[in-house]
Parts: sequence; structure tokens; C-alpha cells
Amino acid sequence: MTLMRVFYEDWQMGCCGTRFGVGQEVDWPLVAVDGEEARNGQWYGAEAWVENHGDSRHTTAGRVRAIDLVHQEYTATHVPEPVEPVPGKVTIVSTGRGLEPVPGTRTLESVDRCPKWFGEEPVPQRGPHRVRRTVGALVTLEVPDATPPRPGAAS
Repeated sequence: MTLMRVFYEDWQMGCCGTRFGVGQEVDWPLVAVDGEEARNGQWYGAEAWVENHGDSRHTTAGRVRAIDLVHQEYTATHVPEPVEPVPGKVTIVSTGRGLEPVPGTRTLESVDRCPKWFGEEPVPQRGPHRVRRTVGALVTLEVPDATPPRPGAAS
């Protein structure tokens, strides 16, 4: 048996995932993290990530040995949507929001069970508005001595 780290993104779990806990058997469609993604820290040190929306039929079975929720702080900026004014009419403008990761603010929180929905909370401070988001779960998965398929590999 081999231990591997798998990242389960918040939106993948919220959309199509099933809650799981430490000690539970799972069977997930995994995509291996490629070298460039690993160098960029895209998957928080994971070797693979869960892809519930791909066309891969290959899944990897294993037992969950540990779950760490990944929290990241972001600077939040409000981006107004461009609107053409209409004479004589009131226009209500919604604004989008841009999130920029704040370096050095990533933290891990060990839990026994992965939530279905991940949250966000404001970070009290002076200066730019910040939020702390739970961006997913970093899972230690015990698998048979095998690796997930390489990105783009046929299943």
C-alpha cells in the first residue's frame, strides 16, 4: 500500500461530491498533478486531484487516512460592471468581486469528516478587505501500489 495526497476542490465537492470521513473507503476519478502544476503550488502539495466532471472512466479506490481543510486568505476587490445609462430609467448595477491570494496565509485544519459545503468568512483588519475561504480538502489516501492516470491519458 502507498500513501498519496489528493486535493478535493470545494466546488467539485459541492457540485457532485459525497461526504467522506477518515477510515472510509472511497473510489474517485483522479488526475495526476503534472510537474508545472506542482512547481506552481496549484494543488497545495497534492500528487493528484479529484475530477468529477471529466470524461475519464478510470477511478482510484483507497482508504482515507487523514483530511486537512485548506484555508486561504484573499484580498477582495469589488469590480463594477460597465453599464450604459438609459435616460429616464434607474439602473441598478451589481458588482463582481475579484479575489487575489495573499501570500503566506494558507493554513491547514485537520478534521475527521469532509464537509459537503465550504465556507468563507471576513478577516477583521485595517486596510484592504480580506476574506478567508476554505478552498478544498487535502486528503491522505491509502491506495494499492498504483498511480492515478496522467493528465490527458486515455483510460
